[in-house]
Amino acid sequence: MKTTSTFGVHFKVRTERTKDGKAPVFLGLVINGEKSYISLKNYQVDVKHWDKDKGSGKRTSTEGRRINEYLDEVRVKVRDCYQDLLSNGRTISMETFKDAFLGNGDPEYTLNKLMAYHNEQAKTVLEWSTLKHYYVTQRYLEKFLQGQFKKKDIFLHAINYKFVVDFECYLRNHKPIDHQKPMNNNGVMKHLIRLRKLTNLAIKLEWIKNDPFKNYKFKYQKIEKDFLTEKELQKLEKKSFMVDRLNMVKDLFVFCCYTGLAYVDVMNLTSDHIITGIDNGRWIKTFRQKTLTPVNTPLLPKAQAILQKYADDPRATANKRLFPSLSNQKVNSYLKEIADICEIKKNLTFHVARHTFATTVTLSNGVPIETVSKMLGHTKIATTQIYARVLEKKISDDMAKLRLKLG
Repeated sequence: MKTTSTFGVHFKVRTERTKDGKAPVFLGLVINGEKSYISLKNYQVDVKHWDKDKGSGKRTSTEGRRINEYLDEVRVKVRDCYQDLLSNGRTISMETFKDAFLGNGDPEYTLNKLMAYHNEQAKTVLEWSTLKHYYVTQRYLEKFLQGQFKKKDIFLHAINYKFVVDFECYLRNHKPIDHQKPMNNNGVMKHLIRLRKLTNLAIKLEWIKNDPFKNYKFKYQKIEKDFLTEKELQKLEKKSFMVDRLNMVKDLFVFCCYTGLAYVDVMNLTSDHIITGIDNGRWIKTFRQKTLTPVNTPLLPKAQAILQKYADDPRATANKRLFPSLSNQKVNSYLKEIADICEIKKNLTFHVARHTFATTVTLSNGVPIETVSKMLGHTKIATTQIYARVLEKKISDDMAKLRLKLG
């Protein structure tokens, strides 16, 4: 697309409008031989400090130098606007440049505007634990734009397949300067998924027409998530600690191993969430905070025993909850300590309990994956399959049954 080849900037004081010794300054533009002036939002200078021949403030006075600092800022903004139009393939005329510089005419949607709109709308539907990841992706995009394009924003129509691939390359090669580890493949993919959700939103809003991810293929690496085996779970259940906080965290963890609840959902449990089910037994009936999907889970005996243990705990009743309140960060820190004491050679986090429920407690004992998916609050079986592994013990038991049938 053809762009302009001539572009000039200068400044002029309209001395005929002088009042009380001050006159307004205008930005002069020359684009392809066409001249035009733009008022600098009623910016005025003392005419005695203005050098008419040079079109700037007098360098011999402090006020003149202050004027020149302001004019330099205007020049930078003009140049940035021009470079944005140029790099995005826009035909630059006096009309299009003035519209872009002044923000007139049809709005040119940018990535920053899209992210700001998304984050504002998402506040009402997403939990902070989810929304905060979009802010992290936004920071990486800002660093990428600065490094790749030497600017802080980009027009949405300039985001294409190459932009996506270049952003992926940037994330893979990014070297943190703090204690953080370099990003793994799936971490890179998560940032790209969020960018795709943003561009999909732009398409729905009719801010862009083309999908930059149309020919892009996400590349995931299958990662085996940690879970406790039956022996490890029994070892943990039987362990008693000298420190009360470790016993409480162990109880919370084991409770989730037998219910499949996530940390935030356990912390939000109240007596209202314990109901009588269709089998006349006690059930947990709640909604996942992350997705608002319903969760209906019959309480197994070991989970009921832990509930009973904390029925009159003052730390829990004070907050009208079933368990004392602890931050996720502290719980995971204490779980590392528990793993060391119990000699469990795994990265023990609270989410491991959810995987343990899916794999060791339910699926390995013959509970159908459709049932497990419902109890975990998943909307897709594929999500449950990420949690669940077929254990060697299950394979052995199933094959033993087959041998009996064939025998």
